[in-house]
Amino acid sequence: MGLNVMNKVMSNKWIIALYVLPALILIAILIFIPLLLTGYYGLMDWDGIGAMEFIGLENYITALQDLKFWESAWHSFLLAIFSTLSLILYLAISLILASKIKGADLLRKIYLIPMLLSSVAIAQLWIKVYNPSNGMLNHILMAIGIENPPAWLAEPSIVLYAIFIPILWQYAGFYILIYYAALKNIPESIIEAARIDGASPIQIAYRIKLPLIMGVVKVTVVLAIVGSLKYFDLIYVMTGGGPNGASEVMASYMYKLAFTSNDFGYGSAIGFLLLIITLIVTVIVRKVTATKEEIQY
Repeated sequence: MGLNVMNKVMSNKWIIALYVLPALILIAILIFIPLLLTGYYGLMDWDGIGAMEFIGLENYITALQDLKFWESAWHSFLLAIFSTLSLILYLAISLILASKIKGADLLRKIYLIPMLLSSVAIAQLWIKVYNPSNGMLNHILMAIGIENPPAWLAEPSIVLYAIFIPILWQYAGFYILIYYAALKNIPESIIEAARIDGASPIQIAYRIKLPLIMGVVKVTVVLAIVGSLKYFDLIYVMTGGGPNGASEVMASYMYKLAFTSNDFGYGSAIGFLLLIITLIVTVIVRKVTATKEEIQY
């Protein structure tokens, strides 16, 4: 009797809508309304405090002609490329950890440590590592015979790549944990059957394990690319986008315009363009990685 009543209740579309409504309201308040307001503010000449003046698409047109914006966009795309390539290393580490090696549990906990630290703490740590006079990295380089190691965060030609390293280090544990969980979810009977058939560990990893977790790999590719395009905090703390914009990314450029230069209208336009670019890239990545059918096991 109770089950029939429950089924009848849950088949009522109005009751289902009532259950979903609080979540929809929360999503609208926290996500959709701020996004729409950002696009609206981009149509204004506004310093964030005084009266707003409607100027139409002028901010958006200016942004599309702004070389600094496109330079920051290129830096964000470079970070996305490096983040995607780093997934290969994370996957390789996960394959090793999932192979029942000695100390795998300890290594897995060590890899998770950067996730427990705030971005500000990680930025301060790596600023000390990169310090040109007494930083650990330059001490090591001088110890092996390199007399004039670079000032990592002060040279425009290398600062961007120097910042990529702590960013990739920060999220290594996150992706390793995802891959490790996916690999552990593969039935052991499949692996044993492959061993009995004479497959080597490399063949098992490449021809069996990797295809079975390809759906998870595709998800992490999307996460890495989208996360890189909107990345902000560690870069802002370490260099503020400098020197001379050499490490500027779209999010830091937007922040600088809105809150440093007090050009809130133009900064909002940059933020809305960042949203559009991220959505376009996400759709493209999903289309490229989409397959007609996923492997089931």
